Amino acid sequence: MRTKKTIFTGLASVLVLSAALAGCGNSNNSAKESERSSPTASSSASSSDNASPSASASSNAPKVAGDFEVQYCVGGYGDAWQKAVLSEFKQKYPDVNIKESAGPKINDQMKPRWIQGDPPDLVFIDCAGGLDVPQAIKDGQLMDLTDWYKTAENSDGELISANLIAQPQQYDGKIYSIPYVFGSWGTFYDQALFRKNNWEVPTDFDSFLAVSQKIKDSGMTPYIHAGVYPGYFNGGFLFPAIVSNNGDDPSIINDIASLKPGVFKSEPVMKALQQVVTMRDKGFIDKAAIALNHTDSQIQFVQHKDAFVPNGLWVENEMKKDTPAGFEFGMIPSITQKPGGKYIANPYSSPVAIAAKAKNPEAAKAFIQFMYTKKSATEFAELAGALLNYKIDLNGTKASGLSVSASKYYSSPDLIVLPAVSINADVTKEMENAIIALTAGKITPEEWADRVEKAAEKARAKG
Repeated sequence: MRTKKTIFTGLASVLVLSAALAGCGNSNNSAKESERSSPTASSSASSSDNASPSASASSNAPKVAGDFEVQYCVGGYGDAWQKAVLSEFKQKYPDVNIKESAGPKINDQMKPRWIQGDPPDLVFIDCAGGLDVPQAIKDGQLMDLTDWYKTAENSDGELISANLIAQPQQYDGKIYSIPYVFGSWGTFYDQALFRKNNWEVPTDFDSFLAVSQKIKDSGMTPYIHAGVYPGYFNGGFLFPAIVSNNGDDPSIINDIASLKPGVFKSEPVMKALQQVVTMRDKGFIDKAAIALNHTDSQIQFVQHKDAFVPNGLWVENEMKKDTPAGFEFGMIPSITQKPGGKYIANPYSSPVAIAAKAKNPEAAKAFIQFMYTKKSATEFAELAGALLNYKIDLNGTKASGLSVSASKYYSSPDLIVLPAVSINADVTKEMENAIIALTAGKITPEEWADRVEKAAEKARAKG
């Protein structure tokens, strides 16, 4: 679905998930490179008679009024939630004139304005071509939210920081963006198909290999992925595999993000790559995958041409028009652990940020306070088929059924949640190119490591 996705850390409390997420999404660990979804023209948000504001503005708060421009990509999540929450925001602040700069290609369309120093006030960083957060920070394009975030309350008077599932990533101790989507990469399968064939849902790499052999023997290819967008494979398989092979210690993800010299040739990485080779050499990876984009691979999956696909929680919502009756999406956070090992949850996020040169920063801050509420989180789950990065019990709502399958993992103590990091875009690209070459049998794990380490060396040299 998208763009660069951010891998995340820390579920401090039990997460009750009854909703799922896709958009496809890359936060800043490339993957959801989506061209996904229906275009939406720029427009002004109109107020809705049925929408009820979350709360009244504080009498001590700055007046929220004037022109307020929001940039968002229309991808796997659609745009129903943005339109709903912007309409409700307009009700709460009738003196605000909202401009929506939106569409599936909006990131490319808005690039000249960012370069020229004429950005929108608030931006949802999502889909292909979205801002590279670390670079945008270096270029002075994003507002420092550190001090504001410490005390910012939502429209219900609750401290925002106390209610987020995943906290913002810090850059040199400062915060410039806040994750607004909480989703998880994983391996997806059809629960109904597995029941019909008495196939065991894998709980580790050994059981994955065992059931994949049964699937292959039945005439179906076990595993498909989006070769055109390799971030799906890296997010759903490779990163969890690296942590599994690091003794379930997720700190190696921070080493990767900081481009620590030698990390790409380390033992955990090499063992993870060997797992890829094992899948490849057993003939479990569909050879057609290398030429498929995310949509094509997902279609093959729902048509039962392949049994497993690495993807994000948005996939059910994204594929609802193409999914045959009786198909039941199921998700496994990771399939790379040893028997008895913990599941590895590789969450991703799409962040929201305020432009450093925002013309109406007060409206942008007020909108962030408005969107991080229980009401907004419920609407996001129901309208986007995804999970807002906000702690909420979604039982009894109209949220996606996929999260019912996923929720057991997120409330389990046998779960490792990866840290939120952003990886250099050039290094990410080389990781993606190299993993496709590895799955296709064109290079060895050692050659993968050499290629990525060289890319890291170049990135470190640039500073």
